[in-house]
Amino acid sequence: MGQVVMDRGAGNVAGSGPGANGHAATKIRSYAPATGELIGEVKVTSADEVKRAVERARRAQEAWGALPVEERCERVLRFRDAIVDRADEIVDLLVRECGKPRHEALLHEVMVAADLATFFAKAAPRVLAPHEVKLHLLKHRKSVIHYKPRGVVAVISPWNYPFQLPLRDAIIALLAGNAVVIKPSEVTPLIAQKAKEVWDSAGLPEDLLQVVPGFGPTGAALIEAQPDFVILTGSVATGRRVAAACGERLIPCVMELGGKAPLIACADADVERTARAIVFGGFSNAGQVCVSVERVYAHREVHDKLVDRVVELTRELRQGDPSAEFVDVGAIIFPHQIDVAEKHIADALQKGASVRAGGKRREGPGQFFEPTVIDGCNHQMTVMTEEIFGPIVPFMRVSTEEEALRLANDSHLGLNAYVFSRDRDHAQRLAERVEAGSVLVNDVLTNGGTPDVPFGGIKASGFGRAMGEEGLREMCNIKHVSVERVGMGSKDPLWYPYTAQSYGWFRKGLRALFSGGGLLRRIGEIL
Repeated sequence: MGQVVMDRGAGNVAGSGPGANGHAATKIRSYAPATGELIGEVKVTSADEVKRAVERARRAQEAWGALPVEERCERVLRFRDAIVDRADEIVDLLVRECGKPRHEALLHEVMVAADLATFFAKAAPRVLAPHEVKLHLLKHRKSVIHYKPRGVVAVISPWNYPFQLPLRDAIIALLAGNAVVIKPSEVTPLIAQKAKEVWDSAGLPEDLLQVVPGFGPTGAALIEAQPDFVILTGSVATGRRVAAACGERLIPCVMELGGKAPLIACADADVERTARAIVFGGFSNAGQVCVSVERVYAHREVHDKLVDRVVELTRELRQGDPSAEFVDVGAIIFPHQIDVAEKHIADALQKGASVRAGGKRREGPGQFFEPTVIDGCNHQMTVMTEEIFGPIVPFMRVSTEEEALRLANDSHLGLNAYVFSRDRDHAQRLAERVEAGSVLVNDVLTNGGTPDVPFGGIKASGFGRAMGEEGLREMCNIKHVSVERVGMGSKDPLWYPYTAQSYGWFRKGLRALFSGGGLLRRIGEIL
């Protein structure tokens, strides 16, 4: 099996990668992307240690899964309370290890995790309760659907939201009665360790939630340890490898992969709101968001005004070290993404686009790239067709909304999309035709932190869903139990022996049940 580390997550770990000096790495060093300072280091988990972690998790799950769902919910809420109590130290670490603004660390990471735990702790008893299915034909039987824990859930998580994303999946899995083993990105290993520390401090079973830091071989070892379910958030390339490895072992999985979210600005779009949405949706977390606004199709009626206003707002953004001051845009967490950004911009400029704001690395210490607006783009440019995962927003002028829709759907990815129009009904109809797992009208990003609704993509953006009732039930094995309502005696008419007489009755029953005509005709078929 190939490496199962995130492609968008192999970064600020200088000098300690696998194979360095011909030897396997034994530790991961984490450096602050905003300053370059060493923050800390963690031990790499060996394959044997991963296997033992899964075994311990399996034993812990037996007792946890046997608890009533209401009791599991109460205990997970203790974890939520511990997160809230220690929010400041979690935010501080997120700011240092990710270089993200303090507001985003609090709102997009800590608060989302706390809200998700609260929502699902309330919803789980209802969503996971056994329910009867009313059978349309076999009325003498009663069918009940049960949702049973899968067992051990492996969570392979990325570096862009290293607290919220793994805990999103872990909390849902735990409420469903599973144990969880998290393989965090090697770019941000300290955040996952902090989450584990908070879990343990809440007095919860230590083996029930475990973290196995490491590089690609650690992720491979986790799959090889045969967990009962895998959920990956990462790139398309990584998703293909992990899905193949799971398929080889018949391990069910959810793949939440890359995105290339289009924003369609209709002719009647509110220019001010749309511009502010583009700036926030394109540059939040320095563009390192799978649902970022990655391409804008602006109707010719609003294109020029919209681009001009986006440029003005972009130039007002404050970028810098978020640990030293309040800023709007922080650092690039994974330095390779700067190279990716420069490559996209060079390609666009060569093919006729123009940079209206930003466009280059920021001089000085740290990993910073200026928030960038590019105009005059088309689908011959990689900036419009390939995932950027950085602070770049490209614009393309379109003549009609149908043209915008066609171009928005002209992508191998389909995670998120956005439509802006003053006519909400019209925007909704247009949104329903966009090929994406989620489409927001006159808003950006918020569905990524809305636990009520399922989240996931189509096409190469993956399969399966996180969050929503669908995401909670995804963490379960579905079990059907069928029992008789009335006794049928020792001989069932559907069983042996087959006779000419019984065949005749069944043939009459076929016509009575399924042929056209009214009730009298159907009764006549039996007589």
